[in-house]
Amino acid sequence: MLRQRLAQSSLVVAPGVFDLVSLRLANTFGFEALYMTGFGTVASHLGLPDAGLATYSDMVERVRTMAAQAQAPLIADGDTGYGGLLNVRHTVRGYEAAGASAIQLEDQAFPKKCGHTPGRVVIPADDMVAKIRVAVKARSSTDFMIVARTDARTSLGLDEALRRGEAYARAGADVLFIESPESEEEMRRIGRAFDLPLVANMVERGRTPVLARDDLASIGYGLAIFPVSALLAALHAMAGVYGQLKATGSTAGSAVPMYDFAALTSLMGFDDVWAFERDHASP
Repeated sequence: MLRQRLAQSSLVVAPGVFDLVSLRLANTFGFEALYMTGFGTVASHLGLPDAGLATYSDMVERVRTMAAQAQAPLIADGDTGYGGLLNVRHTVRGYEAAGASAIQLEDQAFPKKCGHTPGRVVIPADDMVAKIRVAVKARSSTDFMIVARTDARTSLGLDEALRRGEAYARAGADVLFIESPESEEEMRRIGRAFDLPLVANMVERGRTPVLARDDLASIGYGLAIFPVSALLAALHAMAGVYGQLKATGSTAGSAVPMYDFAALTSLMGFDDVWAFERDHASP
């Protein structure tokens, strides 16, 4: 489904999901794809920075639980593949078996760092080419897509990032992710350079301009991910609630908008629980 959709000309918008509540809520909006953000998943699951601290075991279990409830194709962050070539093979097989529709692999040196943050170091391009070739060979179905990301722009410049994108495409990547272009003109250069579907990583107040849907599509992007938008909004709301509680000891009179509790119980599946209990209640 994801491969067929990305073959079309219109942009696919994939919101970031970072836990099962955010995923179930995103389901209700009918998105065409969902993006399991590494930053948000590591933060919510482990309470740690996305800095190479999460293991394959940590993440593949998150993929499994999210994919089981996702109502749209799930694109899952696979970091660097969690090691060498054998690890990449294991990771690709594991993510595919867990139910993801695509895995994102990046060319950072271990321990990796979150995109749009400083200090990212990339491995030699040939080493990443080998990883992509292993990933392509490891999958059991071509419906499972390989997203190849390069972080070379920040440390080595856009020309090197474009050169790597070309190499990764030749190695068999299905989707290219040139991370952290720093202007709309750089984004246009990326769009002109490739025929494969391209990822636009829209991080509010990050290194890349956040553009409107039509602008991204006209540039040549096929997939726009918004990895931390919902997480940032949720944190802002929670900070307001916690601040109110600390200041007044109550939420009475709070100006922070809150999701309806009855809607939350329905979102989380309590309607089914209550229906089950009615059907199986003792006479």
